[in-house]
Amino acid sequence: MDKFETLTGIAAPMPLVNIDTDMIIPKQFLKTIKRSGLGANLFDEMRFDRQGNEIPDFVLNQDAYRNAEILVAGDNFGCGSSREHAPWAIKDFGIRCVISTSFADIFYNNCFKNGILPIALPPEAVDVLMKDAEKGANARMTVDLEKQTVTTSDGESFSFEVDAFKKHCLLEGLDDIGLTMEKAASIDTFEAQAAQARPWV
Repeated sequence: MDKFETLTGIAAPMPLVNIDTDMIIPKQFLKTIKRSGLGANLFDEMRFDRQGNEIPDFVLNQDAYRNAEILVAGDNFGCGSSREHAPWAIKDFGIRCVISTSFADIFYNNCFKNGILPIALPPEAVDVLMKDAEKGANARMTVDLEKQTVTTSDGESFSFEVDAFKKHCLLEGLDDIGLTMEKAASIDTFEAQAAQARPWV
């Protein structure tokens, strides 16, 4: 998993509330177990019409936001079913950070396991960040995980809370497999001792 330390990038404004996981990645795209390729169908029903043509008004179809790495969204982001494909699609599109006033618990935890930083801030802070994101590609936002701050293009900064363990995992680029591999030497020692003690196993 890629490390997340400091991110400076374009922020896309999406002031919709209750964006659920079916809106993020519709159910017909859940057949794969690969984490790659899902970005093409992120927000599929909002990005494309029934003929597969882009809907020009949708924020990620606008030239200023096609390369967005940060998403500023409305309340209760990631609600609905607990599909891990939702953070897979977000990450595959290129978004590394989602900012909202609140997140569904399962989606929130899945983000950390997939290299995405979800940041929950008070409504007044999200309002400021939303307005900054609306400035377009020339207004770049900075997210500093080590300092736990989000800074607007004008230099206004907001502090956010994050669980210390989740922060460590993102900073070091550790998913569940990576965490296990940190204990590889201890696992090998245990397996060797177990093989000697129980050679019949």
